[in-house]
Amino acid sequence: MKLARELEAFCDRLGHRFAQPELITRALTHASLSSATRPDNQRLEFLGDRVLGLVMAEAVLAQDGAASEGQLAPRFNALVRKETCAEVAREIDLGAVLRLGKSEMSTGGRRKTALLGDAMEAVIAAVYLDGGFEAARAVLLRLWGARVAGVAEDARDAKTALQEWAQARGMAPPSYRELSRDGPDHAPIFRVEARLADGQTAEAEGKVKRQAEQAAAQALLDRLCAS
Repeated sequence: MKLARELEAFCDRLGHRFAQPELITRALTHASLSSATRPDNQRLEFLGDRVLGLVMAEAVLAQDGAASEGQLAPRFNALVRKETCAEVAREIDLGAVLRLGKSEMSTGGRRKTALLGDAMEAVIAAVYLDGGFEAARAVLLRLWGARVAGVAEDARDAKTALQEWAQARGMAPPSYRELSRDGPDHAPIFRVEARLADGQTAEAEGKVKRQAEQAAAQALLDRLCAS
C-alpha cells in the first residue's frame, strides 16, 4: 500500500515512516467516514492514550527527581490532556490529512479540538503498533519535548489561575456556562464559556463538563496574557 503524497508529507512532519501504511490511514479516519471496509480510529485512540500516558509519566519522573506525587500529577495531566494533544496535532498540521465524513467537514471538523486530540492519540497508537514502544517514545519526546521541559510552570489548574487573576484585580470570580452538548449520550462533547465580570469571554470543548471548563479558563488566560 503506497501513501498519497500528502500523507507522506505528514509522516515527515510526524517523524515516522510506516512499514504498515494502513495503520496511519486508519488512525486518520474519523468515525463519520468509517464503514465495514474502512474502519475508524476509535480503537487506536484508546491504545494511543495509554502509550502517551506511559511515556509522559516516565518523562515527568525523569525531569524532576525530587518532585512529590502531588507535584507530578498535575504536570502529567497537563501533558496528556486532550487540548495538549490537539495543540500538537495543529503544530504538525494533522487536520489537513484527517479523513472526515461530510457532516464533520461541513462543521469545521478539521479544526475541532476533540477531533484533533482523538486523532493525535490514534496516530500515537499507529506508530506504536508499527515500530514498537521505542519508536513511539522517540516521536512523543520530540513532539512534546518543549512542553515536558516547561511543564512545571504550565501545570497550574487553569480555573484556579483565572480566579486568582480576577481577584488580584478586584473582580468577582469567573463564571462558567454550558453553551451546548453534542454527540451521543455515551460520548458527549460539551462546549463551555468562561466569562469575567468585565465581559471578556472564551469558549472551549471537552468530553466532560469539568474538562471543558478548564479548557475555557485556559483559553481566556491565554488571551489575557497575549493582550
